[in-house]
Amino acid sequence: MKLIKAKIQSWEVAAEMVAAWQIEGEKVVFTNGCFDILHYGHLHYLADAKGLGDKLIVGLNSDDSVKRLKGAHRPINDFLTRQHMLAALQMIDLVVEFEEDTPLNLIKKLLPDFLVKGGDWSPEQIVGSDIILENGGKVLSLPFVQGYSTTNIEQKIRNR
Repeated sequence: MKLIKAKIQSWEVAAEMVAAWQIEGEKVVFTNGCFDILHYGHLHYLADAKGLGDKLIVGLNSDDSVKRLKGAHRPINDFLTRQHMLAALQMIDLVVEFEEDTPLNLIKKLLPDFLVKGGDWSPEQIVGSDIILENGGKVLSLPFVQGYSTTNIEQKIRNR
């Protein structure tokens, strides 16, 4: 459990870690999301994101943020569960909570080398893309694995 908890950090500690990694020449990748019910599509996407650099940071929506974005019935898994499931994954180096609807302020604080989202976002639509591009970074939209989504899983459960 100690290794998992070491990956869960505040904005301030995460910013210090990113700066140290970048000084060492490591490339930092940032993505974000709710990651409510972890599934194969998430794992595939996170592995692809990690493959772009040396360190992968996940900005994780708080429970209140998920409710505002997805509705009162979400999240299905509470923040502690979602946070620890992500931190337990080998490909993820840091998990950082954000309360807002978007991770814009967190992105400004961390200034990663790569900013990535899933295939339903064009690079121009990705929140924080302008900041990353202005700082010499790259913004990418990674492909989704068709047929895998939390919404699909939720509907499958409800229809049983």
